[in-house]
This record gives sequence, C-alpha cells and structure tokens, in this order.
Amino acid sequence: MKMTFRWYGADSDNVSLKQIRQIAGMSGVMGLLDYKAAGEVWTLEECRKYVDEIHAAGLECEVIESVNVHEDIKMGLPTRDQYIANYCETIRNLAAVGVKVIIYNFMPVLDWLRTDLAREIPEDGSNSLYFDEAELGSMTPLEIVRKTAESSNGFSLPGWEPERLAELEKTLKQYEKITPEILLQNYKYFLDGIMPTCEECSVKMACHPDDPAWPIFGLPRIAHSQEGFDKIVALHDSPCNTVCLCTGSLGSNPENDIPAVIRHFGEMNRIGCLHVRNVKYLGYHKFREAAHYSASGDLDMYAIMKAVYDTCPDTYIRPDHGRMIWDEVGRPGYGLYDRALGAEYLLGLWEAIVRENEHQ
Repeated sequence: MKMTFRWYGADSDNVSLKQIRQIAGMSGVMGLLDYKAAGEVWTLEECRKYVDEIHAAGLECEVIESVNVHEDIKMGLPTRDQYIANYCETIRNLAAVGVKVIIYNFMPVLDWLRTDLAREIPEDGSNSLYFDEAELGSMTPLEIVRKTAESSNGFSLPGWEPERLAELEKTLKQYEKITPEILLQNYKYFLDGIMPTCEECSVKMACHPDDPAWPIFGLPRIAHSQEGFDKIVALHDSPCNTVCLCTGSLGSNPENDIPAVIRHFGEMNRIGCLHVRNVKYLGYHKFREAAHYSASGDLDMYAIMKAVYDTCPDTYIRPDHGRMIWDEVGRPGYGLYDRALGAEYLLGLWEAIVRENEHQ
C-alpha cells in the first residue's frame, strides 16, 4: 500500500510539497491536472514539468486525478470521437512520465455537491463539508453553483471549474432526454475507445463514485452502489477498467456496506486506488464529513483498512476531505492539518493489521 496526498500544484495549492514530504509514511501525491478545460490534451511537456517538480521534492506521482471527461462524450454527441482521441493522447503522455492510474468520473454536469462548505461541528468547533438535501429546497442548479463558488475561499474546486459550468443551463437541457441506460451506452463507447490505449500503456482508469451517492436534480447518475459499479466494470472487460473506491462518496448512503464493497471489487482485482474518509449520518440524505477516526463518524475505518489489506494490499490510498481545524484557512475539504492526521491514523491502522497477520 502506498499512502499519498492530493496536491493541486504550486500555483493553486496552499499546501506545499515540502509540507507533504514531512508527513510520516507519505510516498507521494495524487496529482491534479485541472487548469485546462475538459477535452483538451495535456501535452507531454506539461505532464513532465508537473511530475518533475514532484520528484524534485522527493515524492512519487503515480496517480493523477480529475482528467475530466468532456460532456459531449457523456451525452453521446458526434463530437465525442475527437474528445476521446484527445483523451487517449493524454493517457499516453501521462504514461510516459510514470503515471499508472488515472482517476476520473462519469457524473453528468455536476461533480460532487454540498450545501455547506464549512458547517461548524458542535462537538469540537471545527468545520467540514456538509450536505442536507432539505436545504436545497427550491434552489436551482445554477443557484447552488453560485453558492458553492462564493464559499470556496477564493480557490478553484475540482469538478466546478468555470469553463465546465459556463453553459450549465444549455447542458442541463440536453440531459433531459438522457436516461441512465443511455448514459451507460455512452460510457461503454468511451471505454471501448480508450481501453486499447490504456492496455498498451499499462495505465488503469479508476472511476470515482457519484457524490453524494444518489441522483441529484433529476440527472442520470449510475456510479453510487456496488450494483452500479458491477455494470460499469462489465462495460469493457479489462484489468485497466477499475474503480476509485471513495469510502466517503459511497459511504454517504448508509445502505452501502463499504468494507463489503471493497472486498467485492478487491477480489475482482478492480480497485485502482482508494480515497479514504469518514462520514457522520445526520438524517435522510443528510451528513457531514468527519475526522478519519472511526468514532468521529459512522464508518468502521478498521474494517475498511482490513478489507484493503485482505483483497488489494498493493493499492494507492489517500486521506480524503478533512475538517478545517486549528484556525486553518484553505480550500474547503483540503486543508493540511486534518488530512495529515488522517494519513497517520490510517497508517497506524495499517501497521496494526500487518502485525496482527504476521503473528497468525
């Protein structure tokens, strides 16, 4: 298992590579390429510059997140073939600089969604990302997008890039005729188009779950349960067609048994990487993001790490969204302190599990 940390790049992250390097047990970063619009090619020079900077800091970069899929691909428009060709070129360029896993999602229009980016946690006075479907009320997608952008402390947010949302109304209208079945068909077309390149370059594609784990605003969403991911894995039978198993995204729905889901896909060898975090259930479609410590939320982190150890021990993991603690100000969900604590907690669980198994 390799413990990693998300990093947005020197120009847009308040957390430095030097700080990440000082977190005990940290092997590298899950990098982020987000300053180009979805569908554009990441050139070899751009990929090399980004990765070389990480290597110079003494860290690895074998996983890249958020190589976004263009909406035309998801909608099955005639322009999709060019965007798929561009995606294949980006895969080749990333493989050339040592990237082994690319994380992406197939969520229509809206990426992750929260109703509050800094809801105070009464028990300790920290704050974290929060969702309450009732708080959406009569808000339109445009209104929730504006609210999210205004609450981001001036940072860009993954999946909420301005260029992706500039034509939001038009895109939402186009999705009115797209059912989950049609979206799956378009997804298969995408996978059929990129998997030969992935196999040629030995790069795994790891699909991130819908977040939260249920349909939003009537949009077709197909990646929020074991059943949904079984369908995705079956779309193209390849070891390169894998899951980014985000415990918090899937775990936002208490009906998802996260350790069982990990074992299911781990035994199939279809987990490309994991985002590991905890959530606290507060009611129907209502939750907050909690400290990684099991007792802080409702997910059993020991059972999660044991499932990883038993079924996919050679994977990549990163601590996911953390609280804002100790008066830190930064990108919501991506402060340094609580994620560093989360990494150490997960590494402590891992060491205990390894030692338990050594003495059996």
